[in-house]
Amino acid sequence: MDSTVDTPTPDRGTDAEPHDRWEWLEDIHAPASLEWVGARNAATEAMLHDGRYRALESSILSVLDADDRIPMATKRGGFYYNFWRDAAHPKGLWRRTTWDSYRGETPDWQVLLDVDALAAAEGVDWVFAGSRLLRPADGGEYQRALLRLSPDGGDAVEIREFDLATAAFVPGGFTLPAGKTQVGWDGPDAWYVATDFGPGTLTRSGYARTVRRVERGMDPARAPEAFSVDASHVMAAVSVDQTPGFGHVTATDVIDFFNTRTSILRAGTWMPIDVPTHVRVGIHRGWLLFSPQQDWDLGSRHLPAGSLAVADLEDFLSGGRTVTSVFTPDAATSLQSTSFTADHLLLNVLHHVSSQILVADPAAGWGLRPLDVGAGTHLDLSVAAVDDKDPDTANDYWLVSSGFLTPATLSRGRIGAGAPQPVKSSPPRFDATGLEVQQHFATSDDGTQVPYFQVGPADLVHDGGNPVLMNGYGGFETSLTPSYSAVVGLSWLRREANTGRDGVYVLANIRGGGEYGPSWHRAALRENRHRAYEDFAAIARDLVARGVTTPGHLAATGRSNGGLLVGNMLTRYPELFGAISCGVPLLDMRRYTRLSAGHSWIAEYGDPDVPGDWEFIRGFSPYHLLDEALAAGTRFPPALIWSATSDDRVGPVQARKMAAKMLDAGVPGIWYHESLEGGHAGASDNRQSAQMLATSYEFLWRTVA
Repeated sequence: MDSTVDTPTPDRGTDAEPHDRWEWLEDIHAPASLEWVGARNAATEAMLHDGRYRALESSILSVLDADDRIPMATKRGGFYYNFWRDAAHPKGLWRRTTWDSYRGETPDWQVLLDVDALAAAEGVDWVFAGSRLLRPADGGEYQRALLRLSPDGGDAVEIREFDLATAAFVPGGFTLPAGKTQVGWDGPDAWYVATDFGPGTLTRSGYARTVRRVERGMDPARAPEAFSVDASHVMAAVSVDQTPGFGHVTATDVIDFFNTRTSILRAGTWMPIDVPTHVRVGIHRGWLLFSPQQDWDLGSRHLPAGSLAVADLEDFLSGGRTVTSVFTPDAATSLQSTSFTADHLLLNVLHHVSSQILVADPAAGWGLRPLDVGAGTHLDLSVAAVDDKDPDTANDYWLVSSGFLTPATLSRGRIGAGAPQPVKSSPPRFDATGLEVQQHFATSDDGTQVPYFQVGPADLVHDGGNPVLMNGYGGFETSLTPSYSAVVGLSWLRREANTGRDGVYVLANIRGGGEYGPSWHRAALRENRHRAYEDFAAIARDLVARGVTTPGHLAATGRSNGGLLVGNMLTRYPELFGAISCGVPLLDMRRYTRLSAGHSWIAEYGDPDVPGDWEFIRGFSPYHLLDEALAAGTRFPPALIWSATSDDRVGPVQARKMAAKMLDAGVPGIWYHESLEGGHAGASDNRQSAQMLATSYEFLWRTVA
């Protein structure tokens, strides 16, 4: 393996920080940094990108580009909108069709925007990042949209107004240059804009501190400020409810990831919703929804963390405190999401990490009942209203169902009209014959039972010889659920090792996630972060104890916060694993708040600039734990550390520095790869996704199989 180039620069850290000789790699686009990246990419590709790799990459790309995928759609007015990428359109098509056409085998799509053609015409590698349509006041057909276009796949987007009737950008219409921007319509000739308006208008997290209401023809920089927050908070946002007859305008002060203040505009003044900041607030028509993240006593009613309650909006704003409890969690069950039809509320609930759908009827006191969606175990279900603002579809809903071994099916139903009917199904992408799904529980260091799914041969031999891939996340109340992944099937489950064994896939539901609601998440916050890593390690040990695998055959993968997870496995539990894939990761927790959007995650990890916080943060900072491990002569498993140059959320610099530090110390088996595009996802089109996925899976398979 090549030696790395050490190009030290003057220490830019605080007086309390030791000099970091790899800090020069934080200059993302500096020639020396990109030269280092180029050398590392070349070494990794020379080692890995051979015929076997290319075959895997091709098979993954064929799945990602397959014409028989389900084109998920969003109904607006009389049309169903979809964004689609395939081999002929790698950057994608934004398109629409009618319901009669959509439910047919070969829908007749009207292409609204060809992103490949736009990129070619303008010489910019545009990545489509979404749209926001303006609902017409009279309930007629939609005419205008605000499109989000990223120049490199990062979070920064350019905004352009689009005419749906002519399928063209509006000449002289609303536009904003690329930035971490949030916008929303306020009628046809005004919009709320949260973006970088110049000095003093961004928070320390790099998001908008102020929101302005901009009328058509007005220079956004001269528009009046509508709302602002403290610079130490994460961001400011204003939204307008487009529901006919309501039109609530709300402002949100995002204090941190788990605390917000919500206000509603009344007579030109922001009226705060008087609840603790940990209570998530929603407004729908005349209802106010509360979901506390900690136990909350409201008057005489006790609302436990993770529950859902509703109140009459006007009564609550007038001082009333009468609320109705809709959902109360238990030790096995948590609320994941909600969606309103015109007359009902749909709840997506996890019970021991398998989905259930419940429906509440406001007219019947918000009582809950199961929604008839068919039987199954270990399923991932998602449910959403089709279009509650259209009388013809007022109580219709979409249901998407899948499982580890069950491809996705899109169904459509109407509440009260029996089971939903399939609309489209994805064909199997790998042969699941002889495979089974099991759920197990490992005992963590403090005695907590931690669930995990195991997918593999039904006749698995328990002699420790099976190549196993563990995947985890454990942060930000994000739940990992048993959904179908053709990539996992092709890249792991249906590959045969030299020993004749197929791969086994394990999904870890560790603390820090949301699988059991806010309490499961809060159990691994800040000074308790170690519990997430103890949980993951406990599952690894349980797999060995059950004879499923041995450390030499056990691989671990994680991205973003999951990259921090496996970075801790690499430095704290290296003896448990045979290979690590660490993607777009946080690793240097001393400087994470000063890099990209890191300041916004202080509520999750703590503030390293507060001495008391750094005392516990250092215990899960892989970049610093590495020093202790090196001093102790630790043997590390082979590791692939990978990132993306255009990632403006976590950034590539932490991954770069970790790899450079390990390579410089002479640690064998350390590889680095950096995509030049793709943002935090690591890829901005299917080809890049296939390359990124194949690189990670091929490295792990070769190392442990």
